[in-house]
Order: sequence, then C-alpha cells, then structure tokens
Amino acid sequence: MTQTISRLFVANRGEIAVRVVQACRSLGIEVVAGVSEADIDSLAARQADDFEIIGPSPAGDSYLAIDRVIAAARRARCDALHPGYGFLSERADFARACVKAGITFVGPSAEAIESMGDKITAVNLAAAAGVPCVPGCGALKDTEEALGLAEGIGYPVLIKASAGGGGRGMRVVREAAELPAQMAAASSEALNAFGDGTIYMEKFIDQARHIEIQIMGDQFGRVVHLGERDCSAQRRHQKLIEESPSPAMNDAQRQDMAECATRLGRQAGYVGAGTVEFVVDMHDSRFYFLEMNTRIQVEHPVTEMVTGIDLVAEQIRVAQGLPLSFSQEQVRLSGHAIECRINAEDPNKNFLPKPGLISQWSQPTANGVRVDSHCFTGYTVSPFYDSLIAKVIVHADTRDQAIESMRQALDGFRIDGIITTVGFHREVMDEPDFINGQVTTRWVEQTFLPTRKTRQKELKAVQLA
Repeated sequence: MTQTISRLFVANRGEIAVRVVQACRSLGIEVVAGVSEADIDSLAARQADDFEIIGPSPAGDSYLAIDRVIAAARRARCDALHPGYGFLSERADFARACVKAGITFVGPSAEAIESMGDKITAVNLAAAAGVPCVPGCGALKDTEEALGLAEGIGYPVLIKASAGGGGRGMRVVREAAELPAQMAAASSEALNAFGDGTIYMEKFIDQARHIEIQIMGDQFGRVVHLGERDCSAQRRHQKLIEESPSPAMNDAQRQDMAECATRLGRQAGYVGAGTVEFVVDMHDSRFYFLEMNTRIQVEHPVTEMVTGIDLVAEQIRVAQGLPLSFSQEQVRLSGHAIECRINAEDPNKNFLPKPGLISQWSQPTANGVRVDSHCFTGYTVSPFYDSLIAKVIVHADTRDQAIESMRQALDGFRIDGIITTVGFHREVMDEPDFINGQVTTRWVEQTFLPTRKTRQKELKAVQLA
C-alpha cells in the first residue's frame, strides 16, 4: 500500500540533516528540520522549508528524546520522519512511536531494527541464513562462564556490547587474567551508552579488513545489493576512511559476500537501506558476519558515487510503499570512490575534540569531488555533539586516480579558527601501505600513528638543531 509523503521531518542534525533536505528537494517533498536550541542557525534549518525546535542543546533533551521529537514532528504537521544515522535511528521504540503517531518512519520496521539491533539475535539470524559468523558465544552470564568459553574459542577474544555499536562496549582480551576487568569495563560502557549492559564474546581476528555490503529492500520482498565498501582504516573501531570497491577483494569474494548480505536481508524481511558488515581474516581470506546497521551509513556517499543511485531518495521512495526504482541487474559499479571523514579534532593530542568558531570555511570544488557538510564561515562547532564537520568524497576511473584526486581535494580545504583532521588524512594519502591497499583495521593504531609520531620528533629535532 502506498502512502504519499508530502511533508517530512528530519530528526537529526549536521551533514546528514542537510543531505536529507537535499533529497526531499529532489523529490518535491516539503521538509522541516528538527533542531535543538544549539542548531537554530544551522545550515539544515536555513535550507529546509521550516524548522521546529525539539528541545535544549544537550542531545538527551532534544535529538534523543523520543517524546519531544514526535511532538515537534506533529507540531510541524509532518506525515513522515527521517532519523538519519546515530541518535534514535536504530531504536525500535522510536520507530513504533512514529507509527503510533501516524507518522511514516523512513527506515525498516521496528521488528527488523529489533532483530538486527541486538547483536546476538543478529548473529543467530545470520547463521540461520547460512552466513558465516565469527566463532563466539551468546550473552555472557558471569566471569566463570566467560573464562571457560574463552578457552574454547582461543585467545585473543573480543568482548562486545549486544546493543549499540560505534566501538563502544568493546574490549580486546589477550589472556585470561585480563578478562574479568575487561568484561566489567565493557558492560559498564555499554550500559551508559545504550542503556543495556549485555555483552557477548567472539574470536578476535587480529589481521582483518572491515568490508560492508550496502543493501536496499522494498515492501515487495525485493532485496538488492549495491557493492561493497572497504572501511578498514579505523581508529578505536571508528571508521576514518572508506572506499569502493575494496582493493583487497576479488570478484568471486565480493559476489559471495554480496549474496550472503542479500540472503540475510530477505531472511529479516528487510525494507529500506541497510548495511551488512563483515570482517575478513587476512591470514586465509575467509569472511565472517559482524553486524547489520539498520539505517543509512555515514559512508553512503561512496556507494552513491560508484552506482549513481541516490540512496536517501530511494529510502524515502521505499517508505512510501513504492518498489525499488532499480533491479539487481541495473546496478552498475563504475570507477573508484574514496571518502575521508573530517573532524574537529587535534590528531597531535590523541584526537581531542576541538569545537569552536570557524572564521574561514572554503571547500574544494572540482569534477569528481563532493563535500557533504553543514559548516560555513561563521559557524560554531558545538561541544554538545559529534565532532564530524565534513565528508570529502572523490570519484575517478581508477584507485590511483582517486587517491591523487583526494590529495588535491584535501589541499583545497581552508578551515580557519579550529583544528581539524584534514592534514592527518592528507598524510595517509601518501603512505605506501594505503597506496598499495594493505591497510587492516589495526593499521592506523599499530603502524601509521607510531610512524607519524617518530617523524614528528625527528622533524622537531632538525628544527631545533
């Protein structure tokens, strides 16, 4: 059954809010930006047809407050709501609250969010769909049980939060003596971050690549994939750089992984945009299911660049009950795309967030270069929220050309008044390991950052000599 969306509420902020506004414009849909008091003068609020204040600046009183968000959407007379990513985007109770209020939720059903949002349930669903899973166990009851299970799995093991993601509630344990303390720390962090301290355990793959498959499903049972993204360049389990296609996979591997992802999507009755994440063991090239994210991803522009498909607009179309506008056979991957996440952080001080006033903002403009951002000259980066200020994405015929294009794009940024990670990403683009496609999920922390620190010390010594 189709449900025409005429006025959509954006329950998010920053660059993704701007991105949703743009998608609504392309579809001829009126759009209202839901903002906190800190974001009244935001770019999303300026570009939308209207804006509605959700609540005070702290996220807990605005973007994370379900009752306030629903009330704001109803005041704005919106018949649909897009949650973006983060905040309430993967909360089943939020999806249900939207439906109860008569608002179309642009995303999967509450049931799908629930089944995939709980990592233990998701692993069980993946196994039922014949998707290979990392050796591990279900919810941990106590330390004694965990010690016995860890012996069976074999160290190192990874303690993970059942709810949530983004690296929170995760601890690597390399020997039995570390396990009790790391379990307590992971559970406590998970409880604070997600309101659920449930943790589980799986084998930790030390030399791994992080590969994810973008899928899209509609209400007619169709689930298609749009290729893979390589998200191996990470720090503390947080993605820094993403690219498509992966430089470490062959056609047979990516086809096998894509089939697993679409099979899982059908098993879950998935509708909307979702990402099935895998870890690839570099020792034997075997891949294993990690988790599924039931929302649009930060790195979705990488897929848009290589497919030419507007994923956010497609989300909105599907939410209206329309069939996917493309078939699997019509998905064509072209060229190579790379995305760098630019944050207001100081890489020389352990990536300490550096909010403040942007006195000058000038971003690169060239063919094949895209910048998704909510920033402008005079904008103040708030201390209340995530430090992401922009994503720069490039697209070229080959990976080598894309890397060179990214170098030029990063050189074309001018951001004054705050410290950012632009320079950090520029350095990565010159690293032989990255150029040769040899980055693993531990490379940034184990190889690049130590090498970078040594170089800085040597340079400083030369300058003082």
